[in-house]
Amino acid sequence: MKKDFWYKVADTSNLNSPSLLVYPERIEENIRTMVSIAGSVSNLRPHIKTHKMVEIVQMQQRHGIQKFKCATIAEAELLGQCGAQDILLAIQPVGANIKRFFNLTDTFPNSHFSTLVDNQTTLSQIAEIAIEKNTVASLYLDLNSGMNRTGCIPDEKAVALYRAMENNQNIAARGFHAYDGHIHTSDLKERTEACDSAFQKVLNLKGAIKKEGITVPDIIAGGSPSFPIHAKRKSVDTSPGTTLLWDARYSKLFPDMPFLHAAVLFIRIISKPAENIICFDLGHKSVAPEMSFPRVQIFGLEDSEQIGQSEEHLVVKTQRANEFNVGDGFYALPIHICPTVAKYEEVLTVSDQAITGSWRVAARNQKITI
Repeated sequence: MKKDFWYKVADTSNLNSPSLLVYPERIEENIRTMVSIAGSVSNLRPHIKTHKMVEIVQMQQRHGIQKFKCATIAEAELLGQCGAQDILLAIQPVGANIKRFFNLTDTFPNSHFSTLVDNQTTLSQIAEIAIEKNTVASLYLDLNSGMNRTGCIPDEKAVALYRAMENNQNIAARGFHAYDGHIHTSDLKERTEACDSAFQKVLNLKGAIKKEGITVPDIIAGGSPSFPIHAKRKSVDTSPGTTLLWDARYSKLFPDMPFLHAAVLFIRIISKPAENIICFDLGHKSVAPEMSFPRVQIFGLEDSEQIGQSEEHLVVKTQRANEFNVGDGFYALPIHICPTVAKYEEVLTVSDQAITGSWRVAARNQKITI
């Protein structure tokens, strides 16, 4: 098979469409690249929200990675089932999810679970349950590095909140969590400058807390776009996630990052309703639809225009429509892979142009058992 056609399956006659295909050898190579960029597994805490699969977690574990980050209780449970040693639930639990977090620690005593707080009310609620259970909750202070999505501003109020964490005997203050997902400038120099500027506020906060005689043990910083930048810092955990599968958007935005595409969609033409118009069986239910067009990069139709999408259909305009027939199969790179994976109960694995098996997207739902 030519290198340019790494994604193709030799026999697609029994291949359902749409299907999500993954390529284990390429995932393995991405893991090696992650470890190489990080310099060691000791400061790697990969996010599993992109893939949500046991098999990919286990692949990383075989490389010595035992610290992970996740976004849901179900993902945290999946990591517990894999026997991961150190698991961060990187979303502040509220309401019933606080008790679910404690249920995780009860169910998987051999794994160490932590989560985030960014306000006194949630801290008090977590501490109250920890007192009732006669246990200690492991927490990171979630910082707003400029994304304005979650976290507290790294100012004197953050100092006071961390002090309250440190002084509570039922809370283990483990450090800071600072996600800078708003920084996605293509130019590496500009991205580095923006990332360093945002991170300086984190360091300033650490210094202010140190003046009070309080040690900040750990800092978990960034996501995939800032991964190579934070990887150069000492004593900082990095949290790449999209790097495991990669997608069309990130490969275009970050040409400096040498990751391989490891997941594609197999789709088919289901209609040719008008001149220069073809329709694929790829609707909102089968690919992440939250961004503007294009939703995918269709191999072999790079010059086409995606003009419409509904629940089951993707409508494409192309001057080459006469070259194709209803039923023809195509391969497409998702623009945004993370929410695309969550739309599938399973993915199909491909090696040497053949379907070799399937992996369940085990944590795609809100709940596994907890």
